[in-house]
Amino acid sequence: MNPTFALPAPAGSVQATLAYMHPPAGNPFNYACEPPPGQPWQNYQADRRMVRIGDARLLASAPSLDADGFLLREAAVDKRSFLSEGDIVRLYYPEVAELACAVTGATRARVFDHLVRHCRPGAGAPGFGRAARGEPAGPNGCVHNDYTEQSGDKRLGLVFGELAAQLRGRRYSIVNVWRSIRAPVLDTPLAVCDARSVAAQDLVEAEVRYPRRTGEIYLARHAARHRWFYFSAMHPDEALVLKQYDSQRSGVARFTPHAAFDHPDAPPGVPPRVSIEARCLVIYDEPCRETP
Repeated sequence: MNPTFALPAPAGSVQATLAYMHPPAGNPFNYACEPPPGQPWQNYQADRRMVRIGDARLLASAPSLDADGFLLREAAVDKRSFLSEGDIVRLYYPEVAELACAVTGATRARVFDHLVRHCRPGAGAPGFGRAARGEPAGPNGCVHNDYTEQSGDKRLGLVFGELAAQLRGRRYSIVNVWRSIRAPVLDTPLAVCDARSVAAQDLVEAEVRYPRRTGEIYLARHAARHRWFYFSAMHPDEALVLKQYDSQRSGVARFTPHAAFDHPDAPPGVPPRVSIEARCLVIYDEPCRETP
């Protein structure tokens, strides 16, 4: 932590801008890499809305993963885990898997992906978080969920291969474990939407096009009922866990939209955010209940 910055006390909610979407006539898409000649980076317009984002540290009851879709845990890690991509996989992945099991109650976990994001001062409002040429990825300010009904279901086979057939029928979920890796986050925190305030019609399937594959995420339409939260001044020994998919189709949070935002009260000159998000698929011992 930069010693010249005193951490602010939790101060309730803030008003900040989040980037929803105006659905296009066709299926929405984003390019995560340089698009082919003549193609736009994305085919939809952002719908920027000023929303109230509450400080979840001040909630009377701590959020839970199965009800709200997110939670915060003290989870100190060895900072040497982030020295290189190899160190992240070798040292940090096991810590994420252990944490994911602890907070979900699952008995098996496999981390399959991660992304380090750097906030660049003066870069403007957070966009889709694409990595500029030769630069790391930036914060993603588009309201989105990492998986859809289809891509979440498909991920079991991609992660567990032939073993997936044996695991079908058991409940599984995908969580995103997000944390700062340098200093408390004061400039561009991550806002998360209470999963209970999100309706199915708010979520729109969208392609994310990479050089050799196409993924599918949910983007979101704005709805006044959405309830947004963040955790003020998250420090590197804290982990925010977000539910991104659950094969259990009723009774639990399944999708938790989220987006980075520019904190309106960030002191000038604060250390820019550097964060890591790791995606982890967890398997429960319990069977997946049928949809009523």
